[in-house]
Amino acid sequence: MTRRLDGRTIVVTGGASGIGAALASGFAAEGANVVIADLNLEAAEALTSEIVESGGSAVASRVDVTDRESVRAGIAHAVERYGRLDAYFNNAGMNSPMKFLDITESNFELVMRVNALGVLVGIQEAAKQFIAQGGGGKVVNTASIAGRQGFSSFAPYSAAKAAVISLTQAGARALAEHGITVNGFAPGVVATPLWTKLDRELEEIGEGQNGFDSMSSGILLGRPADPSDIVPTGVFLAAADSDYITGQIIPIEGGMILV
Repeated sequence: MTRRLDGRTIVVTGGASGIGAALASGFAAEGANVVIADLNLEAAEALTSEIVESGGSAVASRVDVTDRESVRAGIAHAVERYGRLDAYFNNAGMNSPMKFLDITESNFELVMRVNALGVLVGIQEAAKQFIAQGGGGKVVNTASIAGRQGFSSFAPYSAAKAAVISLTQAGARALAEHGITVNGFAPGVVATPLWTKLDRELEEIGEGQNGFDSMSSGILLGRPADPSDIVPTGVFLAAADSDYITGQIIPIEGGMILV
C-alpha cells in the first residue's frame, strides 16, 4: 500500500518534543524520511531511535533556528542523507509570559527572535534549497490562535505568531513562481510540555487564572488538543493533496475562535 508521504524528505524544527515530535512520528508512519531538527540533540536522537525501531526513516540534527548557518547546516544534512528536501516545517517556538506592563525589551526580543525571525530564516533557506534542486517544495509554519488575537500575558508571543501569519502570506506571494507553497496551521490549547511550563510561570507572575484549564474551558469540542490532533493536518500540508493551497493558515483549535 502506498503511503501518503512515501519517499518525501521532511525537516521538522523543534521536532524532539510536543507538536514537533508528533508530526515527526506521524510523517515517518506515512513513509517520509524525517529530519528531527532541534536544539536538544539528545532528545532528537532518542525520538529518531524510536522511529527507526518502528520501521521508519529518521535522522537527528542539532539546529538553532535563530542562527542562519545552523539552519543551512540542518538542511544540508537532510540533503546529504536523503538526496533532496521536499517539505520544511518551521515548528520550533517558545514563550515566556509576563504581565503586559512588565514586558521587557529582552523578553520581547527573545520571543520574537525564536518565533518570528526563526520562521523567516527557515522559509528563506528552505526556499533556496528548493530552487537549487528544482521541482518546487512545501514550507509549513506553526502559527497559533494567539496570532489571531492578543493575549495580555502572552503579548510578545501573540505578536510573534501574528508575524508568522504575515510571513506565511508574504512567502507564498514571493515563492509561488518557483512552485513553492507556504502554508501554516494555528493550534489552540495543546497538551504539551510547553503548556506545563507556561502554567508554572503564569502562577509565578500572578496570572494563573489565564492558564491551561481556563483557556481550555471555552473550547466548543470540550477538550484541549493532544499533539496527535495536529498530525492529520500536517500530513495533508506535506502531501500532494495540498498542492493547490498556498498562503493559508488552517486553525486546529476545537472551536476556540470563530472568525
